Amino acid sequence: MQYSENKHLIWHDAVWQRLWRSDASIPHALLLAGPAGIGKHAFAQAAAARMLCESPTSGVACGACPSCHWLAGSNHPDFRYLRPESEVETDGDAPMGEKKKASQHIRIEQIRELEDFVFVGSHRGGARLVVIEPAEAMNVAAQNALLKILEEPSVAVYFILVTSRLYSLLPTILSRCRVMKLPKPSLAEASAWLTGMGEKEALELLPWVGGAPLRALAESQSGRTAAFNAVVASLAEPGSDPLSLAARWELQLQLKDEAALSMESLIGVVHKWVLELVERKLASRGRYFTDRSRAIDKLAGQATVGGLIRCYNDLVKMRGLASHPLNPRLYLEELAERYLRAISGGREARG
Repeated sequence: MQYSENKHLIWHDAVWQRLWRSDASIPHALLLAGPAGIGKHAFAQAAAARMLCESPTSGVACGACPSCHWLAGSNHPDFRYLRPESEVETDGDAPMGEKKKASQHIRIEQIRELEDFVFVGSHRGGARLVVIEPAEAMNVAAQNALLKILEEPSVAVYFILVTSRLYSLLPTILSRCRVMKLPKPSLAEASAWLTGMGEKEALELLPWVGGAPLRALAESQSGRTAAFNAVVASLAEPGSDPLSLAARWELQLQLKDEAALSMESLIGVVHKWVLELVERKLASRGRYFTDRSRAIDKLAGQATVGGLIRCYNDLVKMRGLASHPLNPRLYLEELAERYLRAISGGREARG
């Protein structure tokens, strides 16, 4: 992933202004935290460009100086971008299914390779910068190695850590960083942004991904939208036979390449659907599947609150096994059985 842009997203403007209120306040180690898909990478990208830029204008990188050109070309001598090996060895934007089998962690060796970089002089005589993303990909050994570097900060060396799982990092790492929590945009802000980009399909997925616009954009471009829609359709009109419903789901796991859903994604859809039924039952409102209101009203009407909550809790437990079920087909059949029982008011599904 190249650092070719120098602008944060508009809903993070207040945080951006707070960061650059005074150049003297720039922290040695900055930790950007927030939910996935809200623009943390864009913020880190813009901050990196601003800190390395030789002629920043109006609070952002100029985009025209030698430093900006080097950064855009991913060959800046005073910049390092650490990410898991699984993203380093191939294009970081490639579909996950195409990546080589490599470590999904940021290893201690990668951190140790920074030592020469941070303890020697700057090529341009300015700042040196390290971005670590996602920071939670560092294993404990890597975090401890980073801690040693952070405890002995060099002049004009800065770190930007990016995480969606703040408390998976060691407390000692957190204590050495200035934590800035980036907010999720409002639904109106996210919708306006996607509309402005002409991303109609991503806009439709926005409620399902919890209002995270970049997640919606990634899902819409993943090739899995048809499979996602097929699962939603099966939940809206599931029939009464768990074996048949499980077979419909299994088809979406067996599609070719990026078109197929993973088991984790499939149960995630079912989980959100059941949550939608619970919320409709309790509060007469929904968040995720607004285009399926009629089906949700019907299913929620024939279910009991207790049955839906039991199903929801069962799904929470089942999600822990989704990445490695012993027997995928039996797993799907159990999932279908629990769902059909919940929407039938607790009556046994026919199979």
